Amino acid sequence: MDSRSVSKHIEALEYQSKPHRLFTLIFPLNPPQTQVLLGLKKRGFGQNKYNGFGGKVEPQESISQGAIRELTEESCLRARSVNKRGVLFFYFENDPVTMEVHVFDTVEYEGEWEETEEMAPKWFGVGDMPFDRMWKDDERWWPMFIRGKKFVGRFWFLEDQVTIVREELAEVDSLEF
Repeated sequence: MDSRSVSKHIEALEYQSKPHRLFTLIFPLNPPQTQVLLGLKKRGFGQNKYNGFGGKVEPQESISQGAIRELTEESCLRARSVNKRGVLFFYFENDPVTMEVHVFDTVEYEGEWEETEEMAPKWFGVGDMPFDRMWKDDERWWPMFIRGKKFVGRFWFLEDQVTIVREELAEVDSLEF
């Protein structure tokens, strides 16, 4: 188990023992939080879906450093600071690895977004999210996210990566474990 994982603090024992991969997800917000920059995934896992920016956390970096790096790689924006908003666990049928995703926002960034090999960025009004072109879990936790709440969620997907068969989502006071 990766020592940066928070699973030992918030997951049931049966899931703690499964292999975990750490990921980040970061959403640039246009102050005063009326718009969010999403990226249309052009290849790989989640292709043709809108999402925040993110990916795997490298062994030598902290989780927040991973979020900052991924934002730059996928949009060319450079976050000066990030705010951790949630932790999501994803379990996919017939996949032994749990995805542990740390969710961030940023309102302090510099540069201009650019399309990259992986993502095509686009601004959306926070009330006009393209949920029909996003992961099915996004519309469940998005209301907490945009209201500035902290949250922990668990989502069990069928192998089709579309159908959610079980979910747990809770607002939390702190993400310090």
